[in-house]
Amino acid sequence: MNREGFKSRLGFLLVSAGCAIGIGNVWKFPYVTGENGGGVFVLFYLLFLIIMGIPVLTMELAVGRASRKSAVLGYRALEPAGSKWHIHGWFCVAGCIMLMMYYTTVSGWMLGYFFKFAGGAFEGMSIDGVDSVFFNMLGSPSEMGIFMAVTVLAGFLVCSFKLQSGLEKITKIMMLGLLALISVLAVHSLTLPGASEGVKFYLLPDFKRAAQAGLGHVITAAMNQAFFTLSLGIAAMEVFGSYMNRSHTLTGEAARICALDTFVAIVAGLIIFPACFSFGVEPAQGPSLIFITLPRVFLSMAGGRLWGSLFFLFMTFASFSTVIAVFENLQANAMDNFGWSRQKATIINGVFILLASIPCVLGYNLWIDVHIIGARDILDSEDFIVSNLLLPLGSLVYLLFCVSKWGWGFENYLEEANAGKGLKMSRRFKPFFQYVLPVLILVILIQGLI
Repeated sequence: MNREGFKSRLGFLLVSAGCAIGIGNVWKFPYVTGENGGGVFVLFYLLFLIIMGIPVLTMELAVGRASRKSAVLGYRALEPAGSKWHIHGWFCVAGCIMLMMYYTTVSGWMLGYFFKFAGGAFEGMSIDGVDSVFFNMLGSPSEMGIFMAVTVLAGFLVCSFKLQSGLEKITKIMMLGLLALISVLAVHSLTLPGASEGVKFYLLPDFKRAAQAGLGHVITAAMNQAFFTLSLGIAAMEVFGSYMNRSHTLTGEAARICALDTFVAIVAGLIIFPACFSFGVEPAQGPSLIFITLPRVFLSMAGGRLWGSLFFLFMTFASFSTVIAVFENLQANAMDNFGWSRQKATIINGVFILLASIPCVLGYNLWIDVHIIGARDILDSEDFIVSNLLLPLGSLVYLLFCVSKWGWGFENYLEEANAGKGLKMSRRFKPFFQYVLPVLILVILIQGLI
């Protein structure tokens, strides 16, 4: 059976960027920037994206493109005879499943808030009433369950069509809509009174402010954010490599994906910081920034219902683009490993993810007393396993597979990465990849576990 492929290069770039662009770009990037002194953090973030994010992304894509297969069979096709690298492929599948066990719930929250703003649920509400909307939603298993189920069913519906007519076509529309929405929202935010103070805080490096946060802390936070923003280590990107042709180098394509991902994160900050400064709201609010802080800001501004609706439509696009990209990975693995048709994979995966997502929904109401890892609730526990264990460990495995003589090997990786026209990966980076990059990833892993 011929491997499916993308219809266009733009399709590949938008789908891959759509997988990377998610909720983390929009709420986590701004609030982590806020906590870590603004502009200096952004500088270090960009540095680590170039020296860590791009190399590991090229490795994941290289394994996919060279093998033309998804995670498990991709390793099998390239690993030396008798070695067991392919076992990591099953951990990648498990990682994608666990990511979707909570991400579908959070994506459902975005969809729910879009309907609340568009339907006028916040109209005439007091500022204090905003908190109750969020906590009432968390307390309702039926409301959360419905929006989660809509997300799962819509996601697998898109992935039930062939790659070009399903994932690629829908992601193109959503990503172009997302880029248009984010631009309109940013322009509006920049015209608010006092917006310039927010922009200064956000983008002008101030080492005095960074020193207050602790320069070491700022650097490690930037390293973490740059690493996690691309969802590397669970083969979420590898599968798109398997659909690529060899007309362009992987370094050039990885740089473009990172640029799109960073553009969305930076512009999200241009929406949030000016708005928060304009209305005297603290931007370093953590997870509550999206669902409590920003709705208060929208309520305070003229035309808040419209701006709130557009913002949560943008958030729905950002989260749903990740959902369908990871669902496609599950589809590809089921079809490759078990020989299922796309339709059969859709039904079995869809039912499984639907059931597996229920504990996260119940973790805020009926199962509120359930703690899995320490004091963490169900969502936080699932997120801890994916973000702090599977992503860094998985990235380390991909790195070692591509640069060590016991794996696929540096020469094979380099040949695949440099096939096609565009930016080439230099052979001179080999010592950095072999000795420095593994240490940086280990720092992230150890820090995450501490």
